[in-house]
Amino acid sequence: MNILFIEDDPMNRRVVRDMLNVAGATMAEAEHAEAGLNMIEAGDYDVILVDLRMPGMDGIEAIERIRARGDAKAELPIIVVTADTAVDLRERCLAAGADEVLFKPVAMDALFDTIGRVLALRSGDDMIL
Repeated sequence: MNILFIEDDPMNRRVVRDMLNVAGATMAEAEHAEAGLNMIEAGDYDVILVDLRMPGMDGIEAIERIRARGDAKAELPIIVVTADTAVDLRERCLAAGADEVLFKPVAMDALFDTIGRVLALRSGDDMIL
């Protein structure tokens, strides 16, 4: 499994990378949304994890730009990983095109369960991480 994490905080990227390594997944890292969009253009990913609050383009705009692509990559599963707890946050993320929202700090079992559930829903299979 190849996962892209778009997150400006290196510690958050490290924590998630360490969790994914336990499951044998590969994680590419983008320090900001523009870099993440460029990596999506050039690479092949199974899942995109994206933070909301980043310098420059925020996660909502990045999700909207991914969903606006005119190719198969527009359908990549997207999971928001955020510390933001605004009341309407989940609804805004889903309206922008996210498949699911995880709140920091992320527990390993929640990360794996969410990735597995999103992939299963998208594929119609019982795929889990």
